[in-house]
Amino acid sequence: MINIVVTGALGKMGREITKTVIAAADMALVGAVDSFGEGTDVGSYLEAGPVGITVEKNLEEVLQRVRPDVAVDFTDPAAVYRNALIYLHNRVRPVIGTTGLSQEQINDIIRQSEKAGLGGLIAPNFAIGALLMIKFAAEAVRHLPHVEIIEMHHDQKIDAPSGTAIKTAEAVLEQRGEQFRQGLSSEIEKIQGARGGDYANGIRIHSVRLPGLVAHQEVLFGGLGQTLTIRHDSITRESFMPGVLLGIRKAMNQERVIYGLDKLLFES
Repeated sequence: MINIVVTGALGKMGREITKTVIAAADMALVGAVDSFGEGTDVGSYLEAGPVGITVEKNLEEVLQRVRPDVAVDFTDPAAVYRNALIYLHNRVRPVIGTTGLSQEQINDIIRQSEKAGLGGLIAPNFAIGALLMIKFAAEAVRHLPHVEIIEMHHDQKIDAPSGTAIKTAEAVLEQRGEQFRQGLSSEIEKIQGARGGDYANGIRIHSVRLPGLVAHQEVLFGGLGQTLTIRHDSITRESFMPGVLLGIRKAMNQERVIYGLDKLLFES
């Protein structure tokens, strides 16, 4: 059995993960951490009835008492870096879905995990379809190098652009190469930001935040007399759960934190 602590257990993603872990035959929920609901049974928030796990607020105390194998963290960008270092200090493998970490923070988490010899995962997106979208986009850009990205999320998402959009831009830039520059140097934005953010070499990322959305992205390619759209839609948060379970299981066999679920899905 893989013993799991869920941090941010009462958030929208946290609740879905907690239910999924409880239902998994090879996993056991041993702790639930959240700043809200301290002292209550986490099952009362899952429409599942009591499960015998009390919501607690002090992360380090929980880790030291229950000694989990993995901590799954979907909290917020302000907390997740500190949490990651706490996990590694307590020899717990982190599986992180919170976006907003800087590249410096990601690199530091990976370095610290290498020193500890602990596996783990930082994934901008856990939906298998989203990973396929990125993979297909990286292939398409070799033939259609003009590309822009539109990502659309619910209005409670704090960071912009999304981690998935950045991961997509990284993948297409790696395939296209930095020598190609799209767009006009003489473009005039009548409203600042109207053309989106320039990730690199003219790869524009546009962020939309609206109630009713979950997580959606289009990668648009333009060529002579033609366009190509690669789109992924997460309709419900259940779409992320197969990837979360995969990430937990794969983390047990790694010796450092991996950035991107695609590294485990396509390269292993």
